Amino acid sequence: MERPGAGTGSLLILGLETSCDETAAAVVTEAGEIKANVVSSQAHLHAKFGGVVPEVASRHHLELIMPVVREALDEAGATLENVDRVAVTRGPGLIGALLVGLSAAKALAWARKLPLVPVDHLQGHVASLYLGPKPLDLPFLCLLASGGHTLLLDVLERGSFTVLGTTLDDAAGEAFDKGARLLGLGYPGGAEIDRLARVGDPEAFAFPVARVPGLDFSFSGVKTALLYETRSLDVEERKADLAASYQRAIVRALVERAREAAEKTGRDRIAVVGGVAANSELRAALPEAVAPPPELCTDNGAMIASAARYSVAVPYPRYLGLDAYAQAI
Repeated sequence: MERPGAGTGSLLILGLETSCDETAAAVVTEAGEIKANVVSSQAHLHAKFGGVVPEVASRHHLELIMPVVREALDEAGATLENVDRVAVTRGPGLIGALLVGLSAAKALAWARKLPLVPVDHLQGHVASLYLGPKPLDLPFLCLLASGGHTLLLDVLERGSFTVLGTTLDDAAGEAFDKGARLLGLGYPGGAEIDRLARVGDPEAFAFPVARVPGLDFSFSGVKTALLYETRSLDVEERKADLAASYQRAIVRALVERAREAAEKTGRDRIAVVGGVAANSELRAALPEAVAPPPELCTDNGAMIASAARYSVAVPYPRYLGLDAYAQAI
């Protein structure tokens, strides 16, 4: 095993990400400069189902992975000959989707006898904060909010973190998606609710913010409250107000817990990562927080390549036996 540092060299890392419904590849330098970041979203394919269908996602990853890799290399003005190592999401995520990316990464690395860096998806989201000319200084409190995860993390060093709190039921992004379905909105739900909420009254409905022990979250109560409201009134007439009030409750839960965690840990820096970090109300409600640009909030290959700068690389050919994992470990 070798552990590369985050130096200032120009060696290139090819990062692949296929944990859910985005097929992504990126080329990033050892110094954290993004040379290319290509993402092919399948959202339009899953919209008619109201959510991601794992089998559909896996099949489209198979079709898209190599064209996306070629496009990323072309955009970076590079070939596989210029790549120093290959990085790939190993988990958590949809197991079939993960296996497509992992198999492709193994093949690419093996073809040139390159080392391969298996990356945890959650570490990737945090590592999006280390890209560009001004990476976030340590230590910091990080709120990771996405379709599959809602976590509060204490980050003391790059490449690791301590989990302070998690969700007891739905993730924040999942709550947005389920709320969107109740309101008859499209997929992905978070973006649809964010768009509609801008013309609604966030004080129109008093949706609950769960109070659970410690620094954990719970979003099942607010989802149930929205369900009851949709059964008791004309949804079309009040749709914007429902969206705005529902979004306000979810954002309040995230912001209050994040500030509470920062106070308990003594952290004077707060960061927000993950797909929900692109939410306009969350950014406005937590203005002191650092967040990646929107294109680095959703799943992408650049964050995986960034995490690889602080992760263990498995030398050729020992990575051929690596497997993916669906749940966080």
